[in-house]
Amino acid sequence: MKTLYSPTPLVTHPDEVRIISRRFGQGAQDIDRYIALDGYKAARKALEMQPDDIINEVKASGLRGRGGAGFATGMKWSFIPKQSEAPKYILINGDESEPATCKDRLLAEYDPHAIIEGTLIAGLAVGAKLGFIYLRGEYRYLLEIMEKAVADAYAKGFLGKNIFGSGCEFNILTHTGAGAYEVGEESALMESLEGKRGLPRLKPPFPAIKGLYGGPTVINNVETIATVPPIILNGGKWYASFGPNEKNGGTRLTCLTGHFNKPGVYELPLGYPAKKMIYDVGGGIPNGRKLKAFVPGGSSTFLLTQEEAESATMDYDWFAKRGEFLGSGGVVAIDDQTCMVRVALRIMKFYRHESCGWCIPCREGTDWLEKTLARFHDGGGVHKDIDQILYLANNMAGRTFCALGDAAAFPTISIVKKWRHEFEDHLDGRQCPFEAASREMAIA
Repeated sequence: MKTLYSPTPLVTHPDEVRIISRRFGQGAQDIDRYIALDGYKAARKALEMQPDDIINEVKASGLRGRGGAGFATGMKWSFIPKQSEAPKYILINGDESEPATCKDRLLAEYDPHAIIEGTLIAGLAVGAKLGFIYLRGEYRYLLEIMEKAVADAYAKGFLGKNIFGSGCEFNILTHTGAGAYEVGEESALMESLEGKRGLPRLKPPFPAIKGLYGGPTVINNVETIATVPPIILNGGKWYASFGPNEKNGGTRLTCLTGHFNKPGVYELPLGYPAKKMIYDVGGGIPNGRKLKAFVPGGSSTFLLTQEEAESATMDYDWFAKRGEFLGSGGVVAIDDQTCMVRVALRIMKFYRHESCGWCIPCREGTDWLEKTLARFHDGGGVHKDIDQILYLANNMAGRTFCALGDAAAFPTISIVKKWRHEFEDHLDGRQCPFEAASREMAIA
């Protein structure tokens, strides 16, 4: 059955620095068009480089993982042992399931060959001969695009046993998940790809030593790997120059969603002022309302108040100094007519549903927190519940096999601490003041 496909609309802003998005809307799904737009030049260049030189170029770029963890990409590649009895693998994580994050799908949709080329370069850097591109289960409509791109690369001799006539071998396989948030975690992703239930593995050993099928494995996010070709083609220092410092190199795709006048995915330099992102790029808050809360990088991050957001810069260092995270690029604006208790409840419902149930703190913690928040929002809460919510969330963080427990705990902790007064407004059987105001407006 033929898949019905209509391209995702694109938005632009003058402040964008188009490096990995420069081919969006240029027909680069077609391999000949991709080649005409400098495609596969970086792969040819990498074939003439020593593996360590490729890795050092990526290190010099300051590129850090764009999936949320922010680990230095070149450093991650350098952990792969040069000699290994087991085959080495490249695994591209396209299981983009973090709420509010919707950037990787645009790369698969508009520039699939950039993902292929980056995967190939990573293989040359670490001595792998096989790569996997794993797409989110709900992204099955992109599978046809990606599979055609892979087939076209094979037909051109860019993949296979003799890539570019060099005598080197590299192959790529595509795969989709089945709609589980949990397999976005790298070890659960490997379990899923091996045909098992997508449960996280206990670490160590880490994937660089014993990963997919027991072999050393590089796992990179889609955006991260698509950034590699321009780095190799133009140089690591060139890419680093777009960011604020050597540890925050380049640009990133940022998804603006929620209460923005101009939602969309924009490629902005790291270190971009959050205030300008909100009011200039994002067009401010609709209907003349004010910003109340700011989600900097997907639902698993600590939320910022209006004052914090307007002083923030969107780079890893600014958040690290606060003990927080830049996250996955999913930026959400929340206006002043939104109930923060309900926001906390909505986030917890998601994580309770997506918990694999492996760890007791996560399985029981998300369930109890959802029930408590639901009762609280409905007016059935008591004062001690507020501290109990904080206690439960703090006891989930850092106590689970994977980061899902942290992902549920961190936003909850920040919401209760920063908007505690809204929780107090729900006490003594009082209904949600924001919902009451909405009903009064509807009646009027």
